[in-house]
Amino acid sequence: MTANAPALEDIGAALAAGTLIPYLGPGMLDLLPDCPVPASPEQLVATLTAKTTVPHKIRGKLTAAAQYIENFKHRKSLVALMNDAYAVSVPPSVLHRRLAELPLPLVVDAWYDDAMPAALAPRRDWGQVQGLSQSEHFGNWFGFYDADGAVTPDEYAAGWTTLLYKPLGGRAPAANYLVSDSDYVEVLTEIDIQTPIPQAVQYLRSGRNFLFLGCRFNDQLQRSFARQIMKRSSDRHWAVLPGEPTKNELRFLAEQNITRIDLPLAEFAARFATLGAEAAAA
Repeated sequence: MTANAPALEDIGAALAAGTLIPYLGPGMLDLLPDCPVPASPEQLVATLTAKTTVPHKIRGKLTAAAQYIENFKHRKSLVALMNDAYAVSVPPSVLHRRLAELPLPLVVDAWYDDAMPAALAPRRDWGQVQGLSQSEHFGNWFGFYDADGAVTPDEYAAGWTTLLYKPLGGRAPAANYLVSDSDYVEVLTEIDIQTPIPQAVQYLRSGRNFLFLGCRFNDQLQRSFARQIMKRSSDRHWAVLPGEPTKNELRFLAEQNITRIDLPLAEFAARFATLGAEAAAA
């Protein structure tokens, strides 16, 4: 606890100042016992390949397996498999619910489940923006949806207390998914100049601090997305990253000035509940 105390205090201060942006990864689902949907890229590719034939050499590679399905079974087949994988609504964890209780300007949710939207659902002052696949929405990089899931003009986001950004999409409300090699190639080709990142997200991240929860940075795609979504924010961030980081993770943390919090996510969630309550009362 002693080693993490300064970082927890700083996170509490950022919450109170309204500058904290949670960035949620698939590891958030580890907080749920018997999670009903795939909670990691490894689990997701296993789910997809259990239902369709994919060459053995790519059966463990999510984006490559998804691309094979898209090429040889059609994009609609890939979307149907993703819809099946995430058909069950995920009950929000205590940490999801705590985040939803706070007037956070922006929450990034970089996985396909609906736990965070479900946690926000009792509120009416929020909406979301999701990344769109160019194979289905050529020329349109993202779509905005209000709290009821209705397609919404971009400018409506300015009136929401909280904007939920799902860069990889999600099952609800419109079955948007970035998951195949071609999906990522299209986005990464343009992401350096920020084209795929909504202007509302670019505005809200300015000068703010990111808190990474349930994220690992041992994959180039995850690092690339995080790096570009963080661009032009503040120069101070945090990541709850228990266990021994890889060399790539350590380099990324140093490069982005991300302070590592060495706590199990469940333990951090218990501590954050206090910080969140203090911020909500401020």
